[in-house]
Amino acid sequence: MEVPIHRLVLWNIDLTLVDVARVTRAAYAEAFGKVTGWPLVRLPQMAGRTESEIFFEALALNEPGAPAAAPAGEEMLGRFAGELASAFGARRGLLTEQGRLLPGARAAVTAVGNLPGVVQTLLTGAIKPNAIEKLQAFGLERFFDTEVGGYGSEVFPKGALLLNARGRAAGKYGVEFTEEATVYIADSTRDVVAARMGGARSVAVVSGRSSAAELRDAGADMVLADLTDTANVVRAIDWLTTPAAAG
Repeated sequence: MEVPIHRLVLWNIDLTLVDVARVTRAAYAEAFGKVTGWPLVRLPQMAGRTESEIFFEALALNEPGAPAAAPAGEEMLGRFAGELASAFGARRGLLTEQGRLLPGARAAVTAVGNLPGVVQTLLTGAIKPNAIEKLQAFGLERFFDTEVGGYGSEVFPKGALLLNARGRAAGKYGVEFTEEATVYIADSTRDVVAARMGGARSVAVVSGRSSAAELRDAGADMVLADLTDTANVVRAIDWLTTPAAAG
């Protein structure tokens, strides 16, 4: 008998599933220069952050000595997002050339997607068009319901994006995805905090810039060295999204 949908599994993309940092940095530099007229000399820390957070910090880090003509706001952020999508899309052919799918990622999302009652989606700081480009480059898009995900296109921190994604998923599937049945798989301490704020369990993968100890200290429910042990990934998610784990 088919098990009704009741579990929501959200995946981070960058440094959890893929590493396309070189392409991302080049696209950021181009988009930033077009919108501000300034060179992007210093790029802020990106792990676990949304595009809006990164952009506004980049403005502060790179603003020339002369005062800006006007304070940055949502209009400038909107123009930046448009330029970033264009710059990233123009480099789609470089994603597999200069980037890579992280070990075990494809097998992990395949196996997790086969768990009973699971919907897989995304929670990423990337704007939606760029998130989709990354998935398509490595043949991962078919594993996710991208319609209900949370993206850096929204001007909210990741914890709020997670709450929004849970609400969209509930509306689409007609079921409440409880905190005990929602899990976020990511690689940074900021992501672990976002999971707690957004009402989700967290599986932290030591594939980014946070150490296993830092991820545990941040409150990760499970910490994995990587995604290469598919059975272990599935066990972690299965255990965290069952009532027994809540106790």
